[in-house]
Amino acid sequence: HLHSDLGSRFPLEAAQDLDIGSNTVQAYSISPENEYFSVAYRSRSEDDKYIELVLEKPLDREEQSEMSFSVIAVDGGSPPRTGTTEVKIVILDVNDNPPIFTQERYFGKVLENMPEGSVVLTVLARDQDAGVYGEISYQLSHALGQSDSAFVIDPITGEIKTTKPLDFEAAQSHELRVSATDGGGLSAICKVLVEVVDVNDNAPEVVVSSFSSPLPENTAPGTVVALFTVRDRDSGANGKISCGLEDQLFFSLRPAYKNYYELVTVSALDREETARYILRVTAADAGSPPLTSTQTFTVDISDVNDNAPVFNQTSYTMYVRENNVPTVFVGAVSAADADVGLNGKVSYSLAAVQAAEGPWCSCVSVNSENGHVFVLRPLDYERLRQTEVTVSASDAGSPPLRANVSVRLVVLDENDNAPLVLYPGQDSSPASSELVPVSAEAGYLITKVVAVDADSGQNSWLSYHLLRASEPGLFTVGVHSGEVRLRRPVTERDSVRQKLLVLVRDNGKPPLSATAAVSALLLKDLSDVRLPGHSSPAPEDQAGSLTTYLIIALVCVSLLFLVSTALFVARKVCKRKELKAGHVLYGADNLQSGLADGAAAGSLPRAYCYEISLTTGSGNSEFKFLKPILPSVPPQHCGNGFSRENLYFQCHNQFPSYSMSE
Repeated sequence: HLHSDLGSRFPLEAAQDLDIGSNTVQAYSISPENEYFSVAYRSRSEDDKYIELVLEKPLDREEQSEMSFSVIAVDGGSPPRTGTTEVKIVILDVNDNPPIFTQERYFGKVLENMPEGSVVLTVLARDQDAGVYGEISYQLSHALGQSDSAFVIDPITGEIKTTKPLDFEAAQSHELRVSATDGGGLSAICKVLVEVVDVNDNAPEVVVSSFSSPLPENTAPGTVVALFTVRDRDSGANGKISCGLEDQLFFSLRPAYKNYYELVTVSALDREETARYILRVTAADAGSPPLTSTQTFTVDISDVNDNAPVFNQTSYTMYVRENNVPTVFVGAVSAADADVGLNGKVSYSLAAVQAAEGPWCSCVSVNSENGHVFVLRPLDYERLRQTEVTVSASDAGSPPLRANVSVRLVVLDENDNAPLVLYPGQDSSPASSELVPVSAEAGYLITKVVAVDADSGQNSWLSYHLLRASEPGLFTVGVHSGEVRLRRPVTERDSVRQKLLVLVRDNGKPPLSATAAVSALLLKDLSDVRLPGHSSPAPEDQAGSLTTYLIIALVCVSLLFLVSTALFVARKVCKRKELKAGHVLYGADNLQSGLADGAAAGSLPRAYCYEISLTTGSGNSEFKFLKPILPSVPPQHCGNGFSRENLYFQCHNQFPSYSMSE
């Protein structure tokens, strides 16, 4: 291994030859010959001989790192003999070569959206030295004023990587310096220029300069609502912007200058149709893919008084019953105004000009706040059946707008009128009598009761009923017609003078009624009719006499009944006193014999049989209570014999729970 200067000697062991004298080793040579080494043969004594390799020319490891040759020893014999040894020379390196870059300047491009750790490029330096002198390490240095945090270099491979995403808008290029150093301290420097390539990573921006909201709904077309500008930080096609407005019939975009746009109205606005517009302006660049941004404008439309109130009906019909209480609620009118605020606040009133048709009534009032309609005083259906008023609805705008509607008030009938009998007349003058021949058959029409009712509807439906008559079975009255007819033929027992009372009733709830008195004369011949003032007694007098007779007969019957009752009570009291004075005991057989004697005496007819029976709930065992002897009444106290009543009183006084039945 050689690492020496020119002329350096490298000793080698000498060859050994067992011969002596001239036959021993005489000379050395190198084969093949080379220009770098020569061999020298020396001896320190007769027995101490050696050889040396002498460096004749400087060595260069980078040209030839090793060499081999043979050293030949030749003796002096005849023929001469040789001995050979192989010598291998290894040339050791010295740091005599600095690193050298493959390029003096490196250029690289990187997209700005590349992720962290992306390789930008690789630098390469070479060193001809070997070992540690040929090992190169790389270091990164930045140009003045630039940050060193965006890139990093691998010290072994020379790869330059990003440490964070790059931003074209912040720096479009980066200049770096890379140094390469070998193990011996020799170094070299190169420049690296990194260009950042723009990508479409910035959406357009919309910057609003002015905006007006709300807008009156009567705003003229062409009014500027908003002014704004658009911009994009990207370059080239990525920075070219176009603006658009979503489909709108009432607004549009108008370019102003450069990147400025105006948002303007293009047609008339109507708050009642649309009270708020949400406008979206979209800005898009020309990148691939394009990026967009949206700006929303919310435009409120303010109200003006351009709508009159509108009633929910073209006309109103309301109903009230007659005899109503004052200030009764009968209905309500309602009008709506499409405007808002004071422009939409509706108030109601009665219009000064009333409807032409129908009578006008001052009894109607309307509430100005809610449109409730009231009737101020009681109404009479028979006087006023309907009326019509005009109600006006007006808003509170300036100037106010109004609308009118017709309100018809219909009065409903109540059953407040009783039927009125027109015939026969019911005045104080003497009523005439209807003449009926005694030969008339059943169904004969005597007369017809005629009545009217001032009410209407079912309240005026009249029905006729026979309330009272001298002979109820003789007459019948048509329920719906009021015709008075004979129910049966006239007989001789029927009185000549007949009086009827007919009830006329309506169909109201509750029903009201009236009565009609009808007189009829039953005549054999219509020629028997005498005119008023004739000397013969009038039929009215004859009817009065008949009534008097009936009353007298009723009084006599009543007196007879009262006298009989008094005598019966007195006799009962008398018999009780006689029983207390003396008692005669009778057995059951005595009682039967007494009954037989009474029957023989003629006080009990043989056609009848009387028996003693028990009251309700009495059993046969209780009847055996008669077996004990009973008190008997002496014959002188009982008259000629036993009567049914005497026997009953006898048993009843002793056993009040018993009764006597036939």
